[in-house]
Amino acid sequence: MQREKFESLVADALASIPRRFREAMKNIAIVVEDEPSRELLREMGIRPPGTLLGLYSGTPLTERGWDYGNRLPDRILIFQRPHEREAADQDDLIVAIGETLIHEIGHYFGMSEEQIEEIEEQYWHDRA
Repeated sequence: MQREKFESLVADALASIPRRFREAMKNIAIVVEDEPSRELLREMGIRPPGTLLGLYSGTPLTERGWDYGNRLPDRILIFQRPHEREAADQDDLIVAIGETLIHEIGHYFGMSEEQIEEIEEQYWHDRA
């Protein structure tokens, strides 16, 4: 898939995130990359055939103090090729991108893995 088309799917998935969360997201960039680097996979302890679909990099809102500011944007990386390899078809790809965004945005907001899992379950419930 062309990068522009994939980025369009990412933008559509982001637009489906509830408005209150989108409006609360400040100073964060969503970046599409082809693949996670070998160094990143090694650093995260991910070995083949495991994969990494996305990654939040920054300081979660819950960990920011009063003096937090004048910083480069936090980033959410979305890895295109792993999404394409894992998806059965375009509909599955769209769902996977949305789920990855929800997961990484949850980290931005400082949510625990358990809280993120609850939100992901609700996402699946709402799509059924």
